[in-house]
Amino acid sequence: MSEVTITRAVRMPDQFRIARFLSNPKLGPRLLFFSGGSALNDISRCLKRYTHNSIHLVTPFDSGGSSQGLRLAFNMPAIGDLRSRLMALADETVLGQPDVFRLFTHRFSKESGQEELAGELEAMIAGIHPLVAVVEQPMRTLIQNQLRTFQEGCPPMFDLRGASIGNLILAGGYLNQNKQLEPIIFLVAKLVGVLGHVKAVSDDNLHLAAKLETGDIVVGQHLLTGKEQAPLTSPIEEIFLNRSLQIREPAVSVFPERNTALVQSADLICYSPGSLYTSLIASLLPRGVGRAVASRTVPKVYVPSLGHDPEAPGMTLEDRVQALLAYLRKDAGSDCPVERLLNFVVTDQGTGEDDLAAVEQLGITVLRLDLISSKTDPYYDPVPLCEALVSLT
Repeated sequence: MSEVTITRAVRMPDQFRIARFLSNPKLGPRLLFFSGGSALNDISRCLKRYTHNSIHLVTPFDSGGSSQGLRLAFNMPAIGDLRSRLMALADETVLGQPDVFRLFTHRFSKESGQEELAGELEAMIAGIHPLVAVVEQPMRTLIQNQLRTFQEGCPPMFDLRGASIGNLILAGGYLNQNKQLEPIIFLVAKLVGVLGHVKAVSDDNLHLAAKLETGDIVVGQHLLTGKEQAPLTSPIEEIFLNRSLQIREPAVSVFPERNTALVQSADLICYSPGSLYTSLIASLLPRGVGRAVASRTVPKVYVPSLGHDPEAPGMTLEDRVQALLAYLRKDAGSDCPVERLLNFVVTDQGTGEDDLAAVEQLGITVLRLDLISSKTDPYYDPVPLCEALVSLT
């Protein structure tokens, strides 16, 4: 086989391509997203209308939120973002598995006592809980087995309040599969009828750490986001992977071969909105990501976050683009041309002219589109953003 590069003019949005994909999303384009966090979930739900072939490489390095307790209890990668992306892409029509979807998106009450919640978990394992009893065989038995494994390995003091049942099933499956993420992600994708591909960007059980401009080292994603803890008082100079949450132990993660193959099959690569360092750049840290991206000749698009990012105070759009390029070049090579790493920045019409000019001087095309659903509480409207991305394929 040989590869050729074809150049074509695109009218944004391309109504012909949009209509074609809406009529047959099973043959939709392979849009590949590097991301973590929840910022892409609403967009992913909308994307199912246009394609059932999107690819999502999600970071497993979080150390806060719903993943924190499981990471501490089982010494495992973070699964909360993987579970939420799987659910965002699940087939929610009558052709899917609505009973399984309801179970995976259920959370235990935050107000109930531990004894009551332990009884509810026991009822799920026995198959008599209403959410489990309605699930058809053999899926019901598969789910019961994962929950039983979770229960057997669970430390006595594990707090079930507010726990996501989907996370508990994933944790049990991780233990059942000799502490491997990929097999249980594959199984859950089949159970809920995921309309796309969701993979962990790395199989390694690592954490995020950052060196600040003051020279201080901060270990743990939950200390960097400015959401669960107070925002950092110094800008981030460098973010890296760390072996533990206790001390500075830089670690190397390798981009799995299966993910390299997915990058090579992509029709478009998107650097997604989300927290700059812990969601986006974190997904680019495994060794091999930059080289895989540089070797694939397809449109590469950055969709910057809207509003204030506590991880990137004072950073302009050009600063964020330069940070993105810098981390890709750590793997692809310091002399890797911009056009092999990033071709487009898709942003809202309200972006300042100075920001746009600085980015365009790097040889990157800026597409200013009407993308915001609310000017007072700015979030991307999923429909025009999805239509912009499929138009570029």
